[in-house]
Amino acid sequence: MTEQVMAAIDGSQFSEGVCDYAAWASLALAAPLTFLHVVDNHPQTAEPDLSGNIGLGAREHLLEELSHLDEQRAKVAQEQGRLMLKAAKARAIEDGVAEPATRQRNGTLVETLSELENDIRLLVIGKRGEGAHQASDHLGSNLERVVRTLHRPILMAPETFKRPERVMIAFDGSKTTRKGVELLAKSPLFSGIPCHVVIVGAETGDNRSQLDWALSTLREAGHEAEGAIRAGEVEETLRSYQQEHGIDLLVMGAYGHSRVRHLLVGSTTTTMLRRASLPVLLLR
Repeated sequence: MTEQVMAAIDGSQFSEGVCDYAAWASLALAAPLTFLHVVDNHPQTAEPDLSGNIGLGAREHLLEELSHLDEQRAKVAQEQGRLMLKAAKARAIEDGVAEPATRQRNGTLVETLSELENDIRLLVIGKRGEGAHQASDHLGSNLERVVRTLHRPILMAPETFKRPERVMIAFDGSKTTRKGVELLAKSPLFSGIPCHVVIVGAETGDNRSQLDWALSTLREAGHEAEGAIRAGEVEETLRSYQQEHGIDLLVMGAYGHSRVRHLLVGSTTTTMLRRASLPVLLLR
């Protein structure tokens, strides 16, 4: 199967943003678009303890009822998913995608994406799923697990689409972020979009030569490119640069040992990513 843009949708407030960013990416990359909805049939609540003074017959009857309820819940979830996929497909067609595909699978999102990994060129996913609290300041646990499992670029979409006009890469000279610069340079996704390269650190000869390499790589590929080396705390420095220059898409390496690439490691993700109102492309 051709590698495609895959968009994971659910009933969360991020699904419209996911649809629109996925349609934008599909058109820019000239890659097929598939919307995926995963029905997780694990019951949301723990089975109640039915021991105690209830007679065995009554307990069996209750278990049958619970089993029936689970079946009903699964059917409703499947039907809701089908309707969401239908709406997502119609929205993508409106956005200009010729033939978006839809897939519905049973299981968990992480396992399903892991199985489909070879078909994915870019995964588009919302910051949080429908199970998360709307006002929550946290990334969804699904997103964190997907980022840890998948070795594909992942675009974390905000609620509302805005066509990217200025992109910034958080750069530290590592293998992952050098690959990121090369990807930015040659990917049709960023064609004609000015690129900013930011190194958070001291003004050293090594940092300067890393920045020069990144800027010349982008300029040789025809991009308008500018960059900066700034000292300071990583999240704060990147965020203030983003605000100053009207950046509307951030590219980062997801894992590693340096401070910039350390942003997604550990039990809590950074304030910056948790609060990001702009799309973030995470590279592995």
